[in-house]
Amino acid sequence: MNSEPERTNVQTSSPRTPALQSKLPRVGTTVFTVMSALAQQHGAVNLGQGFPDFPCDPALVDCVTDAMRAGHNQYPPMTGVPALREAIAAKIATLYGHRYDANSEITVTAGATQAILTAILAVVRPGDEVIVLEPCYDSYEPNIALAGGKAVFVPLGRDGEAGSFRPDFERIAAAITPRTRAILVNTPHNPSATVWSAEDMQRLDELLRPTDILVISDEVYEHMVFDGRAHESVARHPHLAARSFIVSSFGKTYHVTGWKVGYVAAPAPLMAEFRKVHQFNVFTVNTPVQHGLARYMAEPRPYLELPAFYQRKRDLFRDGLARTRFRLLPSEGSYFQCVDYSAISELGESDFCRWLTAEIGVAAIPLSAFYEGGREQGIVRFCFAKRDETLHAALERLARL
Repeated sequence: MNSEPERTNVQTSSPRTPALQSKLPRVGTTVFTVMSALAQQHGAVNLGQGFPDFPCDPALVDCVTDAMRAGHNQYPPMTGVPALREAIAAKIATLYGHRYDANSEITVTAGATQAILTAILAVVRPGDEVIVLEPCYDSYEPNIALAGGKAVFVPLGRDGEAGSFRPDFERIAAAITPRTRAILVNTPHNPSATVWSAEDMQRLDELLRPTDILVISDEVYEHMVFDGRAHESVARHPHLAARSFIVSSFGKTYHVTGWKVGYVAAPAPLMAEFRKVHQFNVFTVNTPVQHGLARYMAEPRPYLELPAFYQRKRDLFRDGLARTRFRLLPSEGSYFQCVDYSAISELGESDFCRWLTAEIGVAAIPLSAFYEGGREQGIVRFCFAKRDETLHAALERLARL
C-alpha cells in the first residue's frame, strides 16, 4: 500500500526582522551628510564638510603606486609597517622632543576616528566618566557610550569679545570625580579653530598630575597652526605624555582624507592595551599606502610648509568675509573659520545654514551640532581647505550678505 509523506501545516507569514534596542538611540544621520546633500541639491559651494577639494602631491601617489607594483599588497604587521612607525617616531622626536619607541609605542590606524574609538574602548569601562570639552567632534560621545562610559561635558570658555574658545580649568577641575577615567583634548580645535597654549598644557598637567586620569589628545590638525604659533602637543610635556594617547592623521596632513590612515603614540603600557582592541576592530591598515607614506615622509617639507599653505587660504577667506556682515571669530589653527551671523539673521543655527545653502548658495555647519543637545549661539563654521577659485566663488555669493 502506497502512503504519502506526512505534511506539516506551516502557517505562512511575512518575513520579520527582530526588534533590537539601539546602543546609540540618539544618533541619526550626521549634520555633515545632511548639509553636503543639501549643497549638492542646490548647487551650493560646499564649505561645510571638512575636506580639501584639491588633489594631493602627485609624488605621494607615485610612492603608493610604486609600493603596489613592488608587491606590498598583503597584510602588514598588525601594528603598522615598521618603516612608517620609525618615520612617525622620528617626526615626533624632531618636532616635540619626545622619543617614542617605534616597536612598542606607535600604532598605525585606519584614520583618527578609529584611533579615538579604539583608545576609548581600551581604557573606559562601564560606569567610567570621560570629560569632554565642548563644542567637540561628533564621534567623541558615541565612542564613550559604546564603551559603557558616561561623557561629562564641560564647555570651553568664550574669551570675551575675541570669541575664541579656551579651556576653563576651574570647570574642568569641578567635573573631576573618583569615576573620571579620561579627558579628551583637541588642539588645534575643531570646530572653533582655537589653539592651546603652553600655559594651557601646563595647567592641564598640574591638574592631572595627582590623579590617574588618562588623556586622549586629538591632534589631527597639528600642522595647521598660524601666525607663528607652535603646536603644543602633549608630547612636549613629559608628565602629560606619560598618561596620554596622541592621535594624528595623514589624511589631514597630506590632503588624502579618503585614505583613512592615522596613528597613535602612547607609552608602552597604554599602547599594549590599545593594540588588544585594535587587532580585533580593524587588525591592520592598507599596506601599500603605509609603504608609500613611509617613503614620502623622508622629505619633511610637505608638513613643515603646511602652516603657511593654509594660513594664506585663511587670510584670503577672512579678507573676503570682512566685507560681509559676519563677525569673524579667531582662526588660530585647523582649516576652519567660525563666524557670528547675529547681524544678518535671527534664525537658529541649523535653519540659518539651510537658508544660506538654499538661498545664498554656500553650505556651512551650525556650531550647535558640536554640542550635546545643541547650544544656540548664532555661530556657524566654514571650511577653507578649498581651491582658491572655490573660496572666491563662495565669497562672491556671501558678498550679498
